Formats: sequence, structure tokens, C-alpha cells
Amino acid sequence: MTSLLPRNLSVVIRPVQYRDLDGIERLTQESFAAGSDKGSYAAIDKMQWLRSWYGLLKCLSWFPNPLKYRFCSYVAEQGRMLLGMIQVSPFNRTRSTWRIDQVMLDRAADKQGIGSQLLRHCFESILEARTWVLEVNVNDIEALALYRQNGFQRLAEMTYWEIGPELLAELAQAEPDLPNLLPVSNADAQLLYQLDTASMPPLVRQVFDRNTRDFKTSLFGVLTDAVKQWASKTEVVSGYVFEPQRKAAIGYFQVQLTRKGEAPHVATLTVHPAYTWLYPELLSQLARIAQDFPQQGLQLASSDYQPEREEYLEQIGATRIEHTLIMSRSVWHKLRESKFVSLEGIQWTEVLQGLQPARKPIPGGMSWVQQGQQPKLDRPVPSKSEPIPFSSPNFNIDSPGAAESADSQQETK
Repeated sequence: MTSLLPRNLSVVIRPVQYRDLDGIERLTQESFAAGSDKGSYAAIDKMQWLRSWYGLLKCLSWFPNPLKYRFCSYVAEQGRMLLGMIQVSPFNRTRSTWRIDQVMLDRAADKQGIGSQLLRHCFESILEARTWVLEVNVNDIEALALYRQNGFQRLAEMTYWEIGPELLAELAQAEPDLPNLLPVSNADAQLLYQLDTASMPPLVRQVFDRNTRDFKTSLFGVLTDAVKQWASKTEVVSGYVFEPQRKAAIGYFQVQLTRKGEAPHVATLTVHPAYTWLYPELLSQLARIAQDFPQQGLQLASSDYQPEREEYLEQIGATRIEHTLIMSRSVWHKLRESKFVSLEGIQWTEVLQGLQPARKPIPGGMSWVQQGQQPKLDRPVPSKSEPIPFSSPNFNIDSPGAAESADSQQETK
């Protein structure tokens, strides 16, 4: 009789099911207590929402739709014990780059072993992903070791800042000089794509792999965002600065404002490297927009390839709240051949038929005679048994046979 004990003790990687929500909540609370995951704060608030909408999200994941990968997660289970969970999502519209949203592991489990199995399962199962990106806190040594062990390399460093309510009110007193500030629509997707391309180095641009579709919003996306903003009591305001001479966008902002007053406002800022003087103007505009909402701080990020933004934020007295590292990894999927093909049995004359001559070539030069015609000669062609005479205007060279016949004629006379 075969024992079932080894099978129960093996680690199984599978998609998330409804019965795993209790274990995921336990892992989230442990991550929140350790403070190792940047998204653990928001994950705890999303647990109740996930329990309510899990059935709908599961049904939407079965057919193509914008919410198909809204909750794409896998768990590592060993004998009914949940050891870890990983959540991933597409980073761009073409789904060539995927993002690891969070990895949560049990305290008693082998974090390097279980975490590596979860990561490799995603690398092997999601075949359309050519590049993977993630963001990790620079102080999370265990997570950095896990990701470096699985091939992730540094891409960029991010610094998160918070502008306090008092400083935000002071910035709102200045009048921003933005004469060409326009609202964002799908018709401006090409301008925003060009601005995003110019604002980052080539390596980051290659990993992100964005195109014009990433800056457009579908009708379904508009309705989804409207429902989400109504449920979370938030409002999103966006705009861009247009340069009429160059006919290009030189600045863009998007801010998510909270009406509850429990969380700070979150802003996204993109500025062309040649127009860094826009930072004070755009921040003043954001501060004036936030005046109509509860007094909360404003959070925004800066990368290591944007030194002008970091210098300005330090100058006005913004507070650093977190320092993270963006890491990336490329994936090359192996192509499996269904049958081994040997080159010994290949007839190259049949394979290279297009390179075969149309008729037998004539050695010694090129022939302009059409095929099927015989060349016309003035003198007859001698046979192999007949002697060939050579004549010259100055002297004659006769063959030996001709000389012998002349001597015989003289003797007979």
C-alpha cells in the first residue's frame, strides 16, 4: 500500500481559492506587523472588499476583459497549510511586462525556498511576459536577497515624499504661471506618450515598454474608475501643459484626492527634462486644487534620474517617507521541439531548387546562343583522326603526314 504522507508534505503551487482568504489575511497581518511590505497597509483594507467581490473577480478571470487580471494570485500550500502567496498583474497594455505586486510568506516557512518556487511558477506559467518588474524597500534585506537570488537586477531608485498640510497651504498662495494647461483626453495620448518617453532613460523605457494605448482610457475603464471613486470617496484630477511652438506636452500631473480626510492625497508628476522650471508651477497648481478638500498631506515620488525634482523638494522642506528600489528581470522561454530532426537525410538538391541553374552551364565563358540552335561555322570541323593544318601569312607549318607523302611522290618519279 502506497503511503500518502510524502504527497501531503510536498509543496503545491496553485491559483487562489476562496478558502485561502483566511490564510491570506493572516499573512497580511504578519507582513503589516513586520513592516516589510510597502503595500501591506492597503492590503489589509482590501481584504473585506476582496471577500465581497471574490466571486465576481473569479468569473471575470475566465474570459478576456479589462478586469481579467484584477486579482491574479497564486499560493504555496503544504498539507492544508498556507505557506505563501504572490500577486502579479500586467504592467502595460500589451502585457509584455508584468509586475510583482506583493509576495507574502509565512514566518515559519523557508522564505527563500517557498518564495523562489512562487516566483519561478509565475515565470513559467505566464508565457506572454518577457520582463518582470517589482518595487521593494531598500531596508527589506530578506526580500532583496530573494529577488537577487532569482535574477532581479537594479533598475532605478525611488524616493517617496510628503508635503505637509501647512506647506501645502503655503504653496497654494502662489499664482501658477501655466497659460497652456489643458485637460487630458484620449486625443492627447500621443503627446503624453512622447512626454513619458523623453522623461526616462533608455533602459527604463525599454523595460516599461509602453505605447500610446497605455495613455488611453476605454469606456469600460471610465465606468470602472467612476464606480471605484464613488465607493472610496475619492476624486481624480489630471492635466498637462502644452508647448505650442514645439507642439508637444512638457508637463503632466494626476492627483487622487480623498474626501474622507483619513489618507493623504497622492500625486503623479511627469516633467520634460528641458523644462524643470515647471516643478514650482505644477506643485502650486496641485496645492490650489487640494484646497477644496480636507486638509491632508500630498505624497509624490521622485526617481534617481530626476535630480532636479529631488533638489526642489528638499528646498521647499518636503519629508522623505520611504526609499525603494525598482528591480527588473528578463525571461526567455525555451521552445520545445515535438520531434528530433536529423540533417543527414535531407537532400540539399531538393531544398535548394531555386539556386539550381535552368540548363547545363557552358564552361569557358558565356554563350549568347539560344537553347536548341546549333552554331554555324564557315569551315568544317575536323574529326579526331584528321590532321589539323596551321597556316600563317609569313610561314607555313605542315603536319608530318603531309611531308612523308611529298617524299614518296618524288621517289616514284
